Amino acid sequence: MAAQNPTGGDPAGLPMPSRNPLPLSASQEAQIRDIYHARVRNACAPEIKGSFFPGSHLTPFPLSPFSVALSGEYALLQVPILPKPSTALALQILHLKKAPSFADCALNRTFTVSFVCRTQLRAMNGCMKAHATPEEHDAAREEWFAKRMERQKERERKAVKKAQQEDFIREWWGLPEKDAETRRKEEEKMRLGERVGGYAARDRKSVAAEERR
Repeated sequence: MAAQNPTGGDPAGLPMPSRNPLPLSASQEAQIRDIYHARVRNACAPEIKGSFFPGSHLTPFPLSPFSVALSGEYALLQVPILPKPSTALALQILHLKKAPSFADCALNRTFTVSFVCRTQLRAMNGCMKAHATPEEHDAAREEWFAKRMERQKERERKAVKKAQQEDFIREWWGLPEKDAETRRKEEEKMRLGERVGGYAARDRKSVAAEERR
């Protein structure tokens, strides 16, 4: 299954290090679950938040092009059209009616949601159940591995910003400077790549030690 990127950013990234499932740490598995849930919610966005579909009413209107105005259940989308090359630019306002969604039905309701919004709730749950597949989870795992370089750049950016803030506070209050050894260790830690997988337990024997016995 092709890996999509609903969370934004560059879809191109690093490949999977192995086609076999790799043992990751608990925090890394939680990050994969977040991506997986975001992909499922993005696939079922029309059922959750609603979508617009064209209505039957078209009205000519001379307004500025490429502007959208939302009003309640309708959206006014100005579409430029050119019937003939010699004619001037004509604009139409296309009335788009919003399809009923669970979010719109559940707005300003509490315990009556399960009764009043039963149809929308079933549609939303059915869509999420249909998209919550092992293939989608594998695609989320591939997306997590593809974003390793992006996460490393983000960590480096935060580390540089933190160091600048520490230098400013130290200069402002007249605190002593960090020694060269501490600064060198921090720079080495910042350049380290992301570790894939968790750390072995202290009381767990390694495979190599078991084979030597």
